[in-house]
Amino acid sequence: MELGYRFMHDILSYPVHENNEKLVSLPEIVKKSGVKIKFSSIQRTKVSKPIFRLREGLVDNFLQSAEEMNRRGWIMKVEDAFRTRDMQNPLNRTRKTFDAIMKIILWECEGKIPEPEFIFRRLTVLIATIPKIATHMSGSAIDISVISMRNGIEIDRGAYYLEMNEKTFMESPFVSKKARENRHIVSEIMQKNGFYAYPFEFWHYSSGDAFAQFLSKSGKPAVYGPVELIDDSGTVRPIKNATRVLVQPEQLLERLKQSLKRLH
Repeated sequence: MELGYRFMHDILSYPVHENNEKLVSLPEIVKKSGVKIKFSSIQRTKVSKPIFRLREGLVDNFLQSAEEMNRRGWIMKVEDAFRTRDMQNPLNRTRKTFDAIMKIILWECEGKIPEPEFIFRRLTVLIATIPKIATHMSGSAIDISVISMRNGIEIDRGAYYLEMNEKTFMESPFVSKKARENRHIVSEIMQKNGFYAYPFEFWHYSSGDAFAQFLSKSGKPAVYGPVELIDDSGTVRPIKNATRVLVQPEQLLERLKQSLKRLH
């Protein structure tokens, strides 16, 4: 987890040359494509259902990734994509999500109650707390599950989406050999099409942003940074003060107390 925080610190200083590409609707694109892709219907924040939009320049590679999964007998299920500032704010997450994060933090601390600053560091890894490092806010990231066409059951990757525990990290030693193999196959398909795996969540992939450029060691600036969605046409506007935190550590204290009551 501390490695994840250091990773985020590196991303904070990574250069971004925003290209202002539009955010396009993935469900609309998929209808026309003939590629089999599913979209989650679960609302995981208090403020909005998922917004399934991605930058225009990433759509072809997104479809190619999903099509390759189809050829393997798999269906990509998009769990989450673009997030607004309010959606990204940890305080707007559901109790279930917040409690799941608290469980892994308590597991790491061997049951001891941590300070708000420590929780803030961990939330920064699991739910980015700063727009600059929140690639969902850049419209360049998707969270995915993978479903078997044969039986409609999710393929074994060792855990389910948003299952926050010791199995969350991509190279977790706590998952089976088969689950690790499936994780690697999914990541190979995604990376072949420019989407790089976030090392600390096995479901998160992004392209063209600071994460992807840093992980690929491209040496190039990111072309996608955090933006606001202006209208239904997909027009975007770069977020000002993108390195300003979405929530202060002290603001998490009350949520911490509420979560601890539920967990004990």
